Amino acid sequence: MRLSLAEIAKATSGTLSDEKLSDLTVTALEFDSRKLTFGAIFLPLKGETSDGHDFIAQAFENGAVATFTEHSVDFPHILVKDCQKAFEDLTQAILKKQQPKIVAITGSNGKTTTKDMTAAVLSEKYTTYKTQGNYNSLQGLCYTVCAMPEATDMLVLEMGMDRPGDIDTLSNLTRPDFGVVTLIGESHLEFFGTREAIAKGKMGMTAGLKGPLLAPADKIIDPYIPENQEIVRFGDGADIHLSELTEARDHMTFKVNFLDETLTIPVPGKFNATNAMLAAYVGQHFKASPEQIKHALSHVTLTKNRTEWLKAANGADILNDAYNANPTSMRLILETFQNLPANPNGRKIAVLADMLELGPTSPDLHAGISEAVKSDKLQEIYLYGPLMKHLADKLPEAHYFTDLSELTEAVKAHLQPSDQILFKGSNGMHLSELIEVLTH
Repeated sequence: MRLSLAEIAKATSGTLSDEKLSDLTVTALEFDSRKLTFGAIFLPLKGETSDGHDFIAQAFENGAVATFTEHSVDFPHILVKDCQKAFEDLTQAILKKQQPKIVAITGSNGKTTTKDMTAAVLSEKYTTYKTQGNYNSLQGLCYTVCAMPEATDMLVLEMGMDRPGDIDTLSNLTRPDFGVVTLIGESHLEFFGTREAIAKGKMGMTAGLKGPLLAPADKIIDPYIPENQEIVRFGDGADIHLSELTEARDHMTFKVNFLDETLTIPVPGKFNATNAMLAAYVGQHFKASPEQIKHALSHVTLTKNRTEWLKAANGADILNDAYNANPTSMRLILETFQNLPANPNGRKIAVLADMLELGPTSPDLHAGISEAVKSDKLQEIYLYGPLMKHLADKLPEAHYFTDLSELTEAVKAHLQPSDQILFKGSNGMHLSELIEVLTH
């Protein structure tokens, strides 16, 4: 980011506190005063329990050269009516100035992995920037754009939603050149009520979409496809699909019907092969060669906690997929884990924690996971959290816990060096803390 304060003030309809500062160049934007470096402008956003305006002085102590503000302050500033609106206006101004091609990705499952894979493929041919971590909210998206290097050709944006209309807002703000919807699952049922409402929310991707949409061959989205929207469907028997899948513990090979190459990814799971297929199709659309696509996918690095193999301190193999969870993703990872070959003389162990934000149907959705558990393929099952009690009632052989420290001690005591252990649950259940104990 290299913009003068005059350019920023114009883009945000703000008033600069001193015209002598007009030519001062800003090299970064931060809304966390602790992360500021010299040359940055501070954006004091309002949260549920705090107001960024209270940290303006600290921002200047940490290197800010200016700040946005909604009221006069005794520091170099740009006065605006609303800092969040200024954030969005600046985002659009930067996109207009730099004009990268934008690939936007959303979905109930797989959007972060698909983002990582898509960015890896496009990076083979273009200067590419992507959403960092899971900064997929409105503020996260704006922050991503403001952090984008000037030379960026391709921008890969992950779009998340918590409420109806979220994806529409993000799509209209960025006007993507290509849209991807990975899956319509059960995430956020608590706020949406039905999968149909989730489908409608995810299809908000088309609100500002300028190009084609890549979406699942799931009839649930059909009522929400706009007339004249170019769309490519994926899945068994659809426009693009997988074949010849071969799965191993730490990789997977497969073919897609639009490339002659056999592709390899460094993670297991048919769901990950599907994510890679979407990335490959986006790459092909933007003229990446088959060789570039193949190379990128075989070397891709995924965001932490997504189908990640780790080693316990005692040598056991840990499959960490504990960043988020809903019934679809839990069933998929259980299927993958149970079908992988066990280590010689080793057991397969699953640690499953509550799936959050599923609403009134949550008890039934947790109990229904029993259908995905194959007792002949899992030697030990540990369940954690009040909602997992509904699954525990269906699986009398499982060990059930309501306290994370007690679960941690039990797993530590019984985990053997030759075991394989899966962790899956919503991030709010803090299974990462248990994994941290096992790996150190």
